[in-house]
Formats: sequence, structure tokens, C-alpha cells
Amino acid sequence: AQYLEEQFKEQFLEQGIEQGIERGIQESIREALAIRFDAGVAERFADRIAAIADLQRLKQLHRSAVQGDDLEAFQRVLDAAFPDE
Repeated sequence: AQYLEEQFKEQFLEQGIEQGIERGIQESIREALAIRFDAGVAERFADRIAAIADLQRLKQLHRSAVQGDDLEAFQRVLDAAFPDE
């Protein structure tokens, strides 16, 4: 029983760490958009950014927010994260 409890705690901790990393990257994306464009842009995309839990996609979005040519380039990367829309 103690082994299962330890495994559960470890898994729960790992999930919490991953969620914290995701939230941190999401916040970094919003901050980059606010700095490069304006706070309204960051707010406009906030819900869609928050809906992404895939770390690789979040990293791509962050790079696009920081280094992308323009807002349209960021929009294309964001749209690619939601292919069913």
C-alpha cells in the first residue's frame, strides 16, 4: 500500500511540475505578444494559448511570439495548433 501511495505521489508531483511549466510558457507567450504588439493582442489570444497543453507546440508558439516576422506569422502558428477549427 505504501508503494502505491509513493507512486501516486510521484505521478501527481510530475503532473504538477508539467502543468507549471506549461503555464509558465503560456505566460511567456502572452508577455512576448504584449511587448511586441500590445496588451490587447495578448488578451485576444489568451484563451487559445491557455488551451494548449502540448509543450512542443507551446515552445513553437513562444518562438513565433518572440522571433516571428509579424502578428500574422504568429496567428498561423497558433492556428496550426488547432487543426480541427
